Amino acid sequence: MIIDMAHWQDLAVAVALKAAGALVVWVVGRWLIALAVRVMTKALNRQSVDPTLTRYLASIVVVSLNVILVVAILGYFGVETTSFAALVAAIGIAIGAAWGGLLSNFAAGAFLVVLRPFKVGDYVLAGGVEGTVETLGLFGTTLVGPDNVQSIVGNAKIFGDTIKNYSVNAYRRVDLTAQLAHGVDTADAVRRLQGGIRAIANVLDHPAPDVEILAYNERGSVLAVRPYCNTAHYWQVFFDTNRVIGETFAAARYPVPEAHQVMRMADDGVRGGDGLGLSGSAAPAAAAAERGARNHAGGYEPK
Repeated sequence: MIIDMAHWQDLAVAVALKAAGALVVWVVGRWLIALAVRVMTKALNRQSVDPTLTRYLASIVVVSLNVILVVAILGYFGVETTSFAALVAAIGIAIGAAWGGLLSNFAAGAFLVVLRPFKVGDYVLAGGVEGTVETLGLFGTTLVGPDNVQSIVGNAKIFGDTIKNYSVNAYRRVDLTAQLAHGVDTADAVRRLQGGIRAIANVLDHPAPDVEILAYNERGSVLAVRPYCNTAHYWQVFFDTNRVIGETFAAARYPVPEAHQVMRMADDGVRGGDGLGLSGSAAPAAAAAERGARNHAGGYEPK
């Protein structure tokens, strides 16, 4: 068997040249894709487009251009693109069946971008997680809670659940309660609290803080204490209001709220057969035991 070395050398050189060309196309293509995404991002930022939408469009462009680049490289190697398209379609169907949850997150993310129930920087309660929106990705949304813990929630869970956006309106209400003891003048307590709460930093004058009787319980009356503030100052106003409630009640020397119970004792006499005392043979024994206890308390020891 005669081996044509010249043929194999020419083939190896051709393959090496094609591989080098494909590598150059890949490197240049990736650089051009990054350049195109940067130009598009800067253009969108100059137009004051929402950062969430900008990142979302940039991700879609990057994925699409990378797919086109791979198809072009395969065509350079002589691979039939029609067959490749059929292969990509088959792979897409398999991926869709295996990654149904991820695709639902992707679709929900598209709806979140279009409908825009919140944007980056908003303080929301979404998917059962509360925090500030840091990023809105293709498949999940990143929230940073008040405790500075990062949580990534799937977009499908967010879109399928109730969304509370605390940053849409100009202000929000802080809901607190204050317990008063029996006998405390509620009008005096309301007047004192209203003055103290208005002095708290970042509490709004309009609407004015609400201090009203909310309910009554076994300890006394319960006041609803509700100042209003901007969302960014919520926790500061929350804690300062609690502090003011305690300081105001202490300065007024209000008694500590206590639950009062009234206990009524039955008469000492032992009545038989009336349903209130002991009856039958148990009554004399109980009376004798009671007399013995009284004698013992007086210092008499029965023999």
